[in-house]
Amino acid sequence: MKQKFNVITSTCVPLPLENVDTDQIIPARFLKATTREEKFFGDNLFRDWRYNADGSLNKDFVLNNPTYSGCILVAGKNFGNGSSREHAAWAIAGYGFRVVISSFFADIHKNNELNNFVLPVVVSEQFLAELFESIKANPKMEVEVDLPNQTVTNKATGKSESFEINGYKKHCLMNGLDDIDFLVANKDKIVDWEQRQ
Repeated sequence: MKQKFNVITSTCVPLPLENVDTDQIIPARFLKATTREEKFFGDNLFRDWRYNADGSLNKDFVLNNPTYSGCILVAGKNFGNGSSREHAAWAIAGYGFRVVISSFFADIHKNNELNNFVLPVVVSEQFLAELFESIKANPKMEVEVDLPNQTVTNKATGKSESFEINGYKKHCLMNGLDDIDFLVANKDKIVDWEQRQ
């Protein structure tokens, strides 16, 4: 069973770049692993942006800037496009992000995040722009993501928006269940249904 979702309040890491693809999230050379080793993938999240060619830290990249922290990544429009690699969601989860906020996600990547207990929150472009402005003005400002009520709130301005989520995925996140856990939890109902057919 995974960590349950309810209300998450956190500072944010801003990544105001559009069209971030899965190869930028986790470069292809790290896809040889076939099991989800969270630390390995988390350590290599945005690898080519986090590190210089000589392996030294790129101090200009946001993940290397101690000013920003938290379990919410605020990303630009069209996050996670490109290949369908699930490793990208593994890397985001492995780094410690629990929520990614953007104005648009590639569908496959959005589902991969949900399957890996990362909540993708789609907001309007205006709300996203205000989030970036609030974080820039005060990196310690917080965002509240309320999964039960499906709202996201910029606590610096008090403004909120609603977000959509598949009902089944919402149930699984709130109860810490992956697809297998869900089936096991409903085993008796499945057996009963089969016996009545």
